[in-house]
Amino acid sequence: MQQIKVEVEEASLIMKLLGDRTRLTIMALLQIRELCVCELLEVFDMSQPSISQHLRKLKDAGLVKEERKGQWIYYSINTDSDAFPLVENILQYVPEQTEKMQQILKSNPTMRCGC
Repeated sequence: MQQIKVEVEEASLIMKLLGDRTRLTIMALLQIRELCVCELLEVFDMSQPSISQHLRKLKDAGLVKEERKGQWIYYSINTDSDAFPLVENILQYVPEQTEKMQQILKSNPTMRCGC
């Protein structure tokens, strides 16, 4: 396991961000694979702007990165972040999200939204 080298302030911010159930679940899902917002809509009972707001907070903290593919944006965990070892360590304690990922794959939202 990589040594964790983040300042206390940064660690506190990360833990505060991941203390939110939605953001923690998003990170656990992104640990499986990159996702677009329409895929995340399948597992959260919230609006697209709400999910986008959670993703923006994670991105602003450097925990996720985005990649534009055509008109769609895909999100993934930022493994290049200095905070990645801390995030990886925290995610070890989160239950697997295979059910939610299967829900995404089964509903295949990318066919509807075009991403």
